[in-house]
Amino acid sequence: MFKFTVGLFFAVLATSTCRKDRCLEGGTHKPRPSPEPDMHECTLYSKSSCCYANFTEQLAHSPVTHVNNTYWNRCGNLSKSCEDYMKKIECFYRCSPHAIHWINPNYTAAIDLVPLCQNFCDDWYEACKNDSTCIRSWMTDWEWDENGENHCKSECIPYNQMYANGTDMCESMWGNSFKVSDSSCLCLQMNEKDAVAIKYLISESSEESSSVSSSEERACRRKLQRTALQKEEEGVEIEVFEIL
Repeated sequence: MFKFTVGLFFAVLATSTCRKDRCLEGGTHKPRPSPEPDMHECTLYSKSSCCYANFTEQLAHSPVTHVNNTYWNRCGNLSKSCEDYMKKIECFYRCSPHAIHWINPNYTAAIDLVPLCQNFCDDWYEACKNDSTCIRSWMTDWEWDENGENHCKSECIPYNQMYANGTDMCESMWGNSFKVSDSSCLCLQMNEKDAVAIKYLISESSEESSSVSSSEERACRRKLQRTALQKEEEGVEIEVFEIL
C-alpha cells in the first residue's frame, strides 16, 4: 500500500511539473513559458508567458481588426468595452502559462472547459450585447477562404439576439473551451485575482474530483480577502508616502 501511495504521489507530481513547464501547441505558442517584459498587451502574463511579445502588437491598437488571419470586424468594429473582453480571452489562450492545465485531450492546441466566474461572463455579455456578430461559435461557424481568412455565412445580428445571457455566450462562443463555474471564487476572471483561484484549481484534490469541495471554496475566499486587504493597505501606504 505504501509503495502504491508513493508511486501515485510521484505520478501526480510528474504530471503537474510537466504541465507547468509546457504551453499549448498552437501556431503562436512558445514551447515553454518564459518572461516577456516588452509585451504590448496581455501584460498579466509578462512574467511567465506562452506567447512572444511581438504577437501582442496586433492587440495593442484599438479597434483590433484581426488577430493573425481571423478578422474581428466582419460585422463592424467592436465597441471598446466588448473588445477589451475579447482581448482578455485571446490573451489567456495565447499567453497564459496556466492554460495548459485545461488542455483539450483530443487537440493539444485547444483548451477544454476552463472555469469562468459567473460575474465575468455576465459583465462580458453586458459589454458586448449591443455589438453585432454573424456566428454563434467562433470554432465552427465561420466560412474560410483559400487565404485562410474568415467570412460570415449568415447576416449580422446583435449579441443579445445571438446569445440569451452571459452563461450562454461563455459556453457557446468558443465551443467547449469554457464553462461557467458553480463557484464564485474557484474560477477565472482574467485578471490578477486568478493567481489565487488557480492555486486551488490545479491542486491535487481539484484534479481528482470534478466537484469543488466546500473547504477549497472557503480557503479560496479567505485568501482572496487577505489579498484584497493587503492591496488596500499598500495603496494607503503609497498615498501617505506621496503626501510626505
